[in-house]
Amino acid sequence: MTAVGGTYLDEILAHHRRLVAKDTRSLDDLIVEARAEVPPPRGFRAAIESDDGISIIAEIKRRSPSAGTLRAGIVAPSLAQAYEAGGATCLSVLTDERFFSGSEDDFDSARNIVGIPALRKDFTVDARDVCDTRIMDGDAVLLIAAALSDDELADFHALTLDLGMDALVEVHDEAEVERALAVGATLIGVNQRDLVTFEVDGDRAERLVGQIPDGVVSVAESGIRTADDTRRLRDAGYDAVLVGEVLVTSDDPLSAVMSLKP
Repeated sequence: MTAVGGTYLDEILAHHRRLVAKDTRSLDDLIVEARAEVPPPRGFRAAIESDDGISIIAEIKRRSPSAGTLRAGIVAPSLAQAYEAGGATCLSVLTDERFFSGSEDDFDSARNIVGIPALRKDFTVDARDVCDTRIMDGDAVLLIAAALSDDELADFHALTLDLGMDALVEVHDEAEVERALAVGATLIGVNQRDLVTFEVDGDRAERLVGQIPDGVVSVAESGIRTADDTRRLRDAGYDAVLVGEVLVTSDDPLSAVMSLKP
């Protein structure tokens, strides 16, 4: 995948919006189905809040647009079990198929073999995406501020909470932090990856954390590889880090999770 003619995110979102344009399912019916889903969500935000130290959100990701294939032959449930045994507080699972080689099966098989809550990591562009996450037994939904209008962000955030899940609102700059707070976000992720180049800006998380008020759970995302990184982000004020590539590519993911604890 290339970013010719726009950012990586532009291309991914265009694909997902084309998919939802073809979706003829009734939103009202999906909301009814999602509300009836049992068991109820595991508390994603609550798990982070109850952790004594900085929490590790361990991600299952087969590939990325910038790095290509990260590890061939991933067995999602086995990786999830290794993450949990290594002390991960929460799980994140990519379900985008075209750009990240993820699947709903990856999410289902990983989430339901462990006891920790799981974030469905995908590109939410429609209310039906939110419902699908709960129907898949999801505990948390990713809402990317840069991908959504103010109305979409507010509506999807409200629906996520209405269905009992947590919404991780992902931001990349100061204006997006303000937009997240305006919709009442209580779980904000700062992605250090630049949306245009997909390069990691190591100072971004430290720069933005000061805008996130007490009472809002903060998560630093992307570019986290060592316990020194985790310690730096903890000391900056973060409650959790979301880590994928260094865990997925490790020959011993259980130990890799443990090694991230400062």
